[in-house]
Amino acid sequence: MDVALITVGDELLSGDTVNTNGNWLAARLADRGVTVARILSLPDERETIADRVAAYGDAFDGVIVTGGIGGTPDDVTVEAVADAFDRDLSVSELARSAVEGRLSAIAARVPDRDLDIDVDAEAALPEGSRPLPNEVGLAPGCVVENVYVFPGIPEELKAMFESVAEEFTGDRRSAFLYTVKPEANIVPSLEEAMTRFDATVGCYPDRDAGHNRLKLVATDDAELAAASDWLRSAIDASETPVSRDWDDGT
Repeated sequence: MDVALITVGDELLSGDTVNTNGNWLAARLADRGVTVARILSLPDERETIADRVAAYGDAFDGVIVTGGIGGTPDDVTVEAVADAFDRDLSVSELARSAVEGRLSAIAARVPDRDLDIDVDAEAALPEGSRPLPNEVGLAPGCVVENVYVFPGIPEELKAMFESVAEEFTGDRRSAFLYTVKPEANIVPSLEEAMTRFDATVGCYPDRDAGHNRLKLVATDDAELAAASDWLRSAIDASETPVSRDWDDGT
């Protein structure tokens, strides 16, 4: 399964907010064997979002859009996703009930908090979409064909993703090796490993830890094991982190 991630928000592009959502989603999807093919950050521009959602929806098995849902003027993601599929917004009983339930829970927890919420506006989703109740916040998400729309607030995003996590599966597998040998010295072995086996190898120097971390990725368990065994022997790598002082620029 190939998935594209679209994170929405002017605050991401200005550097005001770190894009932890993209990182968290990529890690969770990778854990499930899914290939994350794109991570794209977009401004709060309805036409731009609609254009990329439509293009990615055609190009990939799944698309996750996070951020820009709610009741503030810059929350245009839901409308943009509706545009991408040429649909109007409508309110389903499930979405309305979910919003009303959350408002009741908030009122019970904070009785003196006066919330002026247009329930129907908050619960409006692309026509024919599957609502995803927000168990932590207020605004519901939704699924339109192969596009999943989640909130941008991290706690809400994580809870909503976990409610549909089983819908994201793949056969991508990974293994890690560690070596203190300089990166330049192991390039030939990395190249040969990818020639010998149906696997890819990435090398990620970590000077704080004092080692190079190698990540092997394959879609076949036997190929992954064979590539790991061969490379471990070829460069005397370890399956557990090792370290030394990095005293040069390699």
